[in-house]
Amino acid sequence: MDAPPPGYLEAAVARRLDVTDDLAVFWLRPAEPLSFEPGQYVTLAAPGTRGSIVKRAYSVVSAPHEPLVELVIEHVADGALTPLLWPLREGDAVWVRKKVVGQFVLDVERTRHVMTCTVTGIAPFLSMIRAHAAALDTGTPVPEHRFLVIHGASHAAEHGPYRAELERLAERGWVEAVPTISRPWANPEWAGEVGRVEDVLRKHLDRLGWAADEVAGYACGNPNMIEAALGILRRAGVDAAHLHEEKYFTIGEAGPSADAASSSTPPLAPPPGRRSSGRGPGSVVLKTVPPKRS
Repeated sequence: MDAPPPGYLEAAVARRLDVTDDLAVFWLRPAEPLSFEPGQYVTLAAPGTRGSIVKRAYSVVSAPHEPLVELVIEHVADGALTPLLWPLREGDAVWVRKKVVGQFVLDVERTRHVMTCTVTGIAPFLSMIRAHAAALDTGTPVPEHRFLVIHGASHAAEHGPYRAELERLAERGWVEAVPTISRPWANPEWAGEVGRVEDVLRKHLDRLGWAADEVAGYACGNPNMIEAALGILRRAGVDAAHLHEEKYFTIGEAGPSADAASSSTPPLAPPPGRRSSGRGPGSVVLKTVPPKRS
């Protein structure tokens, strides 16, 4: 591989797990350690055509203390970068930007965290939860955070290895893990929740009965889910200043350039009172989806 462009490092693929034909987990070992906050994103790059460099951003699954950078990525057949990533195997390399950025991080002003996501949108939430678990394990003083994680997918396989991880975390008593699928007829052995994320959210908000002034709400993934889920939380009385979103781009929208990804000024403002990731209308490119895909 050629030398990385300025501001980037070479990162070797240390491990790869193919979850489905178009969903995979990559563990990368950058030439130098990356410093980041749980919930932030990295920018990957690879040589394109005619001397171009293709750059796209992906939220990090791993927590800062972990030695490898873990990413869960869905292949987009007509995408710019994922077709270049998909042939990579252990020992191959990609470029990763040295600076890790993003504002979609844990809301430390609240102790009850309602996290809703679709497929690869689980990434920033796992980073936050793993970091909290590590703090508890090392005796680091932290607030008594609790997490409700609703992870939606069309098919059970799309939860990947993270359903089992969340189930193990739930045994510790401070995580409520709720995987759900929207196409049960295609998953006859599925015994968990059925329905879209926003429908399941209502049920579990009522069950937990958390006080609205203790709650921060987060939504990551499909734009339609984000609007619906944050609307439910808003109507439940959660302060709009503590609602946070991370959207996928929909078809027809371009991914962020390296300059846009590093900008501190969002090109478009979020709805009044809501905190966006600060990266424009589509935010991190985790997956390209049709607007109405579940």
